[in-house]
Amino acid sequence: MNDGSQVGIVFWILSFVILVSGFMVVSLKNIFHCALFLVLCLFSVAGIFILLEAEFLAVAQVLIYVGAVAILMIFAIMLTSNMASKRIRQSNHNVTIGLFVSLVFAMSTILLVDKTSVWRYHEQTISEGAIVALGKSLMTQFVLPFEVVSVLLVAALIGAIVLARKERS
Repeated sequence: MNDGSQVGIVFWILSFVILVSGFMVVSLKNIFHCALFLVLCLFSVAGIFILLEAEFLAVAQVLIYVGAVAILMIFAIMLTSNMASKRIRQSNHNVTIGLFVSLVFAMSTILLVDKTSVWRYHEQTISEGAIVALGKSLMTQFVLPFEVVSVLLVAALIGAIVLARKERS
């Protein structure tokens, strides 16, 4: 078995995990379990990034989405005890429409991928200076979006605490 087939097998396993965990995120009734499957899905996407030799994106995926967003969601769910209880109905009437839109999107994606016969792969490597430049631009040119996201995360955490305090009183 050569490296190409091993990478292919790992890709298909990660793809299967992404699909199953994504389905579990939208189909489970317990929102805490949904958040855990979301973490699994995000880790699997990071694995796909590693297979594509995009280690920076994989690390950013784990740090930002798994380390910050998903953990914040889990804390918010844990702080609001009613969210994890079975008393709250966690589905809506739009399941049929959502399934239809998902199937149309999936079929159009499959047809588009199937019609694309040439996949371009660039052998160009990224120099270490490019990573440094990317880091500097993130902290200088794109500092405002980072600050907005951090304020949003803090607001979500404060909102979860406020909801948890209202439930106790």
